Amino acid sequence: MKVQGQCHCGAIEYEAQVQPGTITVCHCTDCQTQSGSVFRANIPAPASTFRLVKGTPRTYIKTAASGSKRILAFCEVCGSPLYACAAENPQAYSLRIGTLKQRHELGAPQRQIWTQRCLSWVTFPAELEAFDGQP
Repeated sequence: MKVQGQCHCGAIEYEAQVQPGTITVCHCTDCQTQSGSVFRANIPAPASTFRLVKGTPRTYIKTAASGSKRILAFCEVCGSPLYACAAENPQAYSLRIGTLKQRHELGAPQRQIWTQRCLSWVTFPAELEAFDGQP
C-alpha cells in the first residue's frame, strides 16, 4: 500500500510502500526518549520505495550498544520524528506511524519489542507477539 507522510508543519513530505499489518511497537529506552512518549510505533518500508517529496530532514546518527549506527530523521522546523534507517546502505526505512496520512488503514500492531522496558501501566492485547529484545 502506498503511504504519504509529513511532519507536523508540512516542511517535510515523503512517500513509500508498506505492508499493512506490519506495525511494531518498541518499548526500548531510546525510543521512549526520542519520541517523548512511553513507546514508539513504526512500520517498515523497503528502501527502494521510499522517496522524499518535499524538504530535507535533519538527521542524527544513533549508535547502539552493539555499535550499529542508525540515522534518525526529523523536521528541523517543528521537531517531528519521521523515520529511521541504517546509516550505510539502508535496506528499509522505519516510518513513524504518527506521520502517516494513512495510519488508520494500517491495522493494529503485530508485535512489541523490548517489553522488559515497558512501563507497568502500558498494556496491549495478550495475543500481541512480544519480545524482550530485537527478534
